[in-house]
Amino acid sequence: MENRKERKITARNLDDREFFYGHKGCPGCGGSLAVRLALKVLGEKSFAVLPAGCMSAIGFVFPQMAFSCNAMISTFAGTASMLAGVAAGARALGLEGIHAVGFAGDGGTADIGLQALSGAIDRHDRIIYICYDNEAYMNTGVQKSSLTPTGARTTTSPVGNRLRGAVTPKKQMFEIVAAHGIDYAATASVGHPLDYLRKVEHASRVEGTSYIHVFAPCPVGWGHDSAETIEVAKAAVDCGLLYLAEYTGGGFILNHDPGEFSSIRDYLLGQGRFRHLGEEEIEAIVAQRDSRWQRIRREWRT
Repeated sequence: MENRKERKITARNLDDREFFYGHKGCPGCGGSLAVRLALKVLGEKSFAVLPAGCMSAIGFVFPQMAFSCNAMISTFAGTASMLAGVAAGARALGLEGIHAVGFAGDGGTADIGLQALSGAIDRHDRIIYICYDNEAYMNTGVQKSSLTPTGARTTTSPVGNRLRGAVTPKKQMFEIVAAHGIDYAATASVGHPLDYLRKVEHASRVEGTSYIHVFAPCPVGWGHDSAETIEVAKAAVDCGLLYLAEYTGGGFILNHDPGEFSSIRDYLLGQGRFRHLGEEEIEAIVAQRDSRWQRIRREWRT
């Protein structure tokens, strides 16, 4: 189902044209960076579909539209199904070299849009679905989603003596889509742009469904300085709370093993959403990380 003849993307050969610019995003927005970079790889023949969320709110402000390729807003639940329709329409019209790409947030993916995404994977629709994960419903006021990590403060997981932020673990979306037998899936981070660009390039050549889960910090919702977005995205990888991996050919590949992890405590307490955590709570998060990585290192290829 895959064509592996892909080009190596570097800063020297990345297209200098912009297909997502002039948007109304907050300073330091990781999601807008994820969209901008992906479209620079996919190019002018992209047909983008975006549900309700940060990227549609900042990108479709008439008359200052942020997209210079074809783009449309979908229903909140229907990103993947509308992408499937775009791809089918392009085939019917005989259009060649186009990319049907969706950009949806964590809530629009792991919660509201999961059914449509599951159906698209099951049909092997030739689409690229990119989830920009800022770990909450940021557009509507920083409410908890199923991708909000344990302990994070949101407006619907507040902090007090009895409730200590989010009490449920972050849903493992990458492994959920892999369990479908998807044609290609990957995790990425805006803090590792060349890795992300390579994965978008690879997805563009897959004759089936591709899913990329890109970690995209949100300074407003997370409580860090807007200039620190890239450093925060890198730190999540270094401390082991995020892994860079791919699922292809029925197996998992770990792209980067940091070896000795950096401090989870420093990563967490550098963000306002986690500053209430005590040492016992941080140690529990460390234990969860260590258990996950023990399994990854044992079972995944490198």
